[in-house]
Amino acid sequence: MSRNLSTKIRSLTPTIKEKLCTLARGIDKTRVVTLNVLFVAIIVGVIIIAFSGGGPDVPKSTTLVVAPAGSLVEQLGGGDPLERAKQELMGGAESETLLKDLIDAISTAKEDERVKALVLDLNNLGGAGVTKLQDLGAVIDDFKTSGKTVIATADNYSQTAYYLAAHADEIYLHPMGMILLEGLGRYRTYYKDGIDRLELDWNVFKVGTFKSAVEPYLRNDMSPAAREANLEWMGDLWQAFLTDVSAARGLSVEDLVDYSENVSAYIEATGGDTAQAALDAGLIDTIATRDEVRARLIELVGEDEDAHSYYRVGIDDYLEAEGGDRTGEKAKGDLVGVVVARGLILGGTQPPGKIGGDSTSALIRQARQDDNVKAIVLRVDSGGGSAFASEIIRRECELAKEDGKPVVISMGSVAASGGYWISMASDEVWAHPTTITGSIGIFGMFPTYQKPLAKYLGWRVDGVGTTRLAGAIRPDRELDPEVGEIIQSIINKGYDEFITLAAEARGVTPEDIDRVGQGRVWSGEDAFELGLVDKMGGLEDAIASAAKLADLGDEFAVKYIEKELDFKQKLVADMLGAASTLLGVSAEPVNSADAPHREVLRLIEDQLEILDEFNDPSGMYAYSWLDVD
Repeated sequence: MSRNLSTKIRSLTPTIKEKLCTLARGIDKTRVVTLNVLFVAIIVGVIIIAFSGGGPDVPKSTTLVVAPAGSLVEQLGGGDPLERAKQELMGGAESETLLKDLIDAISTAKEDERVKALVLDLNNLGGAGVTKLQDLGAVIDDFKTSGKTVIATADNYSQTAYYLAAHADEIYLHPMGMILLEGLGRYRTYYKDGIDRLELDWNVFKVGTFKSAVEPYLRNDMSPAAREANLEWMGDLWQAFLTDVSAARGLSVEDLVDYSENVSAYIEATGGDTAQAALDAGLIDTIATRDEVRARLIELVGEDEDAHSYYRVGIDDYLEAEGGDRTGEKAKGDLVGVVVARGLILGGTQPPGKIGGDSTSALIRQARQDDNVKAIVLRVDSGGGSAFASEIIRRECELAKEDGKPVVISMGSVAASGGYWISMASDEVWAHPTTITGSIGIFGMFPTYQKPLAKYLGWRVDGVGTTRLAGAIRPDRELDPEVGEIIQSIINKGYDEFITLAAEARGVTPEDIDRVGQGRVWSGEDAFELGLVDKMGGLEDAIASAAKLADLGDEFAVKYIEKELDFKQKLVADMLGAASTLLGVSAEPVNSADAPHREVLRLIEDQLEILDEFNDPSGMYAYSWLDVD
């Protein structure tokens, strides 16, 4: 039949063929015109949404729904606002929630008569440092002083989610839900046997008995020194967690510890009913299905008949409706400039969510050269990275001080190793008691793989050079011992410089810093006792102190110093953001508890990604390999 059809087609007269071609061209032209019309219609709709003055409506009686997705962070990653808007529109943005947005919205809602209750929807909350949980818990407690109700709900509560839920007036858990308080742990993958099996030469150079970042390449287990240091700082953080939850929930620390360590007995006593076990332990108030929680909220604020649910407004819509200047971009008068340094420290220009030696120092310089900015606060949330990039940033802070502008460091969840390095040129260093800091140490690594190349592929490298060092830094050649000595000398020099700068900053001797250095990690509380930081407190405390150092009194504003977009970039970013809203695009967080194997693969991938991104020109790193979030 197909042969007959082909014959018929070939027998068509030229006139008929021309008519068919004309018809095809007409259909194609119609398709193009239709698509263009649709595209223009979407653009027009987006522009109308992006630039309409009204913004989202806030019902007269409503709940503010706090539903953090993914990790709580000090700064959103994924590039500048324009790049992030593109990723969100395409559905490729990593799920993160900006801590500042939650704090700002809850603080505003406290005084807003339209907001009758606060709902903590904690189903999709990922990781969060203890300092971030404490900051958010404090603002929830402050909201409660208004007399408004706070309700927490989740199908299951992670340990992180439960910390926040404990601050609620009413905690609801699904009948099939569970609460796990597993404590704090630090486990890493160790590669020594695998490296030996592959016959790799993983050359490591370091200074610091406690500098455990390189241990996975040298050992098959955690060293006794690392065990000692890790247990000490984790013990401080776990005790703070228990104390806070105890105070918020009205349970004793002993009760919480008992549930944490004997959860199997609690569950067994209920015949396997995990929700009832949590209720019996006093961790929740009510076991309720989703519709029952919804009915309770309708009872509080009324029913939105169109949505068949309770009246509600989310964080983004609420902040937009309030028209708040979220970064202080429009602030006038005397300013305290806040520069956020979050993530891995790398050389060059890096996007938000990472710290670039060039890009972060440029922000500090922008604040230094702005006559309206009278003081600078550097908010550090980093486990370190490139020593060279760290020094570029530290020097920029030093220049700001020399120009007469107070520089105050505010340490977040982590300010260790390179994160401590960039904190040294300052007038004051503030840390939370639960900040992870210190880790004053240096390391470098240079793996070579000439043995497996020869054994498995029969490949060998040979040649000549005019000096002994020519071609010496090749991963497919054995590392020359003399080159190894050179690298170790550089690492030793880097450590000496680290402790010398720290000693000058802290007003002590290098020997004093060495005694608390050697790569050892400390909690903020211990760091304060050891003299590594000046004061205990959060970001707001550091901002107030910076204003005081600049003699600003109470008449000052806060401006977050960020990379400036030109008008065209802002226009496109606003349009893309509006398009995301119009199309209902959202990032779905991956819950690692639902897929434990994914979490293992993610951890390995993260370590490999960090190794791949390391770009210090001298191969010298002040990095503590600690989770920031």
